[in-house]
Amino acid sequence: MQITDLNTEQTILPILRLGFRPFFLLGSLFSVIALVLWGLSLNGLIVLDYYGGPNWWHIHEMVFGFTCAIIVGFLLTAVQNWTGQRGLHGKPLLCLVAIWLLGRIGLLFPAILGNLATAIIDISFMPLAAFFLAQPLIKVKQTRNLFFIPLLLLFSLANIEMHLASNGVFNLQLQPATYACVLLVTFLISVMAGRVTPMFTANGTGTQKVASIDLLEKVTNGSLLIILLTYLLHPLFTVSNTVYAILFMVAATSQMIRWLRWKPWITLNVPLLWSLHIAVMFIWLGLATLAISFIVPTLPSNHIWHILTVGGMGGLILAMISRVSLGHTGSPLVVPGLMPFAFIMIFFGALIRTLGPWLAPENYIIFINFSILAWLLAYGLFIFYYAPKLLKARKDGRPG
Repeated sequence: MQITDLNTEQTILPILRLGFRPFFLLGSLFSVIALVLWGLSLNGLIVLDYYGGPNWWHIHEMVFGFTCAIIVGFLLTAVQNWTGQRGLHGKPLLCLVAIWLLGRIGLLFPAILGNLATAIIDISFMPLAAFFLAQPLIKVKQTRNLFFIPLLLLFSLANIEMHLASNGVFNLQLQPATYACVLLVTFLISVMAGRVTPMFTANGTGTQKVASIDLLEKVTNGSLLIILLTYLLHPLFTVSNTVYAILFMVAATSQMIRWLRWKPWITLNVPLLWSLHIAVMFIWLGLATLAISFIVPTLPSNHIWHILTVGGMGGLILAMISRVSLGHTGSPLVVPGLMPFAFIMIFFGALIRTLGPWLAPENYIIFINFSILAWLLAYGLFIFYYAPKLLKARKDGRPG
């Protein structure tokens, strides 16, 4: 569908022609910078006055600095396909990027703007993104995807909780607020994976698309939604470990059944596909292990969560942005160079981050350092191969 004038398109910097371009590139670059700083701080090599302290900053920025940038970039790009309306571009996109970037600078150097102004700027990013996403959806009255608007606003609520928890306001605690954020990302990833994985798998392997089962989708995503809401509303009530174990196991089992229906074994010759399927595997594996941790107290749940964050979220994001960036820059759907190695590195990083400190806690820092190095290699390779594509106009001359 022709949705913009090509002559007008040529006046816009390529990096600002569609949301995936700046947010995929800057989000990935920021994840590398953030983990370098976190690693240096953890090893006592630097001391920075992070907003909320080093631990709060690390958790918050990997969710709201890195992950939310990728999510916003993906949604602002997808909405163009959903609606046939021109996606956010040009100066409005630049303003949104600037708000995101200002939030990152403010949280890293809170003395510049002060804590209150920094928090307001950081929290404003997701509502503003929701506003831009809502405009084309409302214009064409596309109700199917309108649920992303309240979902982005839930991210805003979770972000507010993170900021309040850092100061102990309203009896909010950092740990459940953090888990709410992680599960919110997991829920969104689960929804999107259910939509695109069967299609990508069918197209990439030349096989028939696996039809979704409505009840299975509702159980898969509904169980995650219930869990994240219990964490998000943690000051209002408590949930027993037994109930959590059941909910997490239901979420894990339904994810696993759905994953098996997608036939991951037929994707082994296509890196863009097996990387996606392995990431989904890490999601249900992480949920299942967390379920067990509520019954077996000796399992270190603080490490287990990284099966979800590094392997599931980090792995699926890397697989998705690698494919989406190729498709929307008019490039062949074949990963360049060492990207298959990058996919392997992100999953290796997840395993070493989880299993290392669990099995040999005396070498905690060593395992953390190796997992950070694996992430830097994975996302560093993405930046190396994809930055030229994201910074240049499409080769086929089409908009976007």
